[in-house]
Amino acid sequence: MLKIRMSRPSEASEIIQIWKRSVEATHDFLTVPDRQEIEKEVVSFFSETPVWVATTQDDQPLGFMFLHDGHLEALFVDAAARGLGVGKRLISHALALHPDLSVDVNEQNQQAVGFYQHMGFQVSGRSGQDNQGRPYPLLHLRRANKA
Repeated sequence: MLKIRMSRPSEASEIIQIWKRSVEATHDFLTVPDRQEIEKEVVSFFSETPVWVATTQDDQPLGFMFLHDGHLEALFVDAAARGLGVGKRLISHALALHPDLSVDVNEQNQQAVGFYQHMGFQVSGRSGQDNQGRPYPLLHLRRANKA
């Protein structure tokens, strides 16, 4: 059974490695220079920022998410743990905290788009670029409270 807890400062490098393996498995649309630039931003941010972590019973991190004001800013699952329910468990936890959760997802990442739609999210808008102005369109998704 998966557990959800806040990350520890000592886990920053492990969180970053999960991000790297996840991106390698799902973000083949990124150019090498853009990926390197994004990685620098990720290393800087996640070295300092606590995130929600999904772990095994042995406390081994398998994935993580970052929530801010009811918006899912990041969700990454280790490539080796894909298909094990880690993303679903993280989303369930996020929805318990923020029933009207929103998320932005790269339009080219069709696996992620499908995952969020399977989890009940609907497209509420689109941007032609990512938040840093790079040429990676974003779909804005929202999951309305079903209560």
